[in-house]
Amino acid sequence: MINKKPKVIILAAGEGKRLRPYTLDRPKCMVEINNISLIDRQLKILRAEKLDQIVIIGGYKSEMLKRKNIKLKINPRYYETNMAWTLFSAEEELDGDVIISYGDIVYSREILAKLLESNSDIAVTIDKDWKQYWSARNENPLDDAETLKLREDGTIYEIGKKPNSFNEIEGQYMGLMKLSFKGVKQLKEMWQNNIKNRQLFSKPMENVYMTDVLQAMIDSKFLVNSVPIYGGWVEVDTVDDLKSSTTLERINLIS
Repeated sequence: MINKKPKVIILAAGEGKRLRPYTLDRPKCMVEINNISLIDRQLKILRAEKLDQIVIIGGYKSEMLKRKNIKLKINPRYYETNMAWTLFSAEEELDGDVIISYGDIVYSREILAKLLESNSDIAVTIDKDWKQYWSARNENPLDDAETLKLREDGTIYEIGKKPNSFNEIEGQYMGLMKLSFKGVKQLKEMWQNNIKNRQLFSKPMENVYMTDVLQAMIDSKFLVNSVPIYGGWVEVDTVDDLKSSTTLERINLIS
């Protein structure tokens, strides 16, 4: 039996306020490096792995995200909500096997292939080589880092909290994951259980991050597996990122 390729959902609703003035006229994921936007770089990698069922969830200046053979969904509350709300604004697209990716990252084909190879119901790529990259992006890398703790079997048991030391970060969450049909069902179950209370970890559901979602799934006893990678990706979150020689060097290695 031919293994059906997963659907890809790209979360690309953000305004990218920390990238202004470059995002005054375009969504965050449309910012360009060497005249090629982040989103088009990501789409090229996805298509190289023959992933052609792609959904982009836009918000800010979403008309710029229209692409041939790609479904465009909208988070109408993009200006007041976070990533998880963007994902569930197109909940009907969560069916079957799904890859969920942030729109402001670019990753190598090797990283994508490794994620596709995972048989886990919930698989999350984590960069084990994160510290050198974060040190190049931040004077104090702990300021913009989050905890990520692993069990011996590689499953994640803590993610997304404020770290007190580097020992609490066993890899960097990069905003790329794959869920099986079962994993999607678990994701929806967790969301529906919490949406009734209108909050998760004392945050309104509109303000929940994807790391909060993953931690809630872990707390619900669902296994969240790590897919370790070692560099080979970039995140563009600020003007400094966009102008950084580190970003250029890393993206040239990916392309």
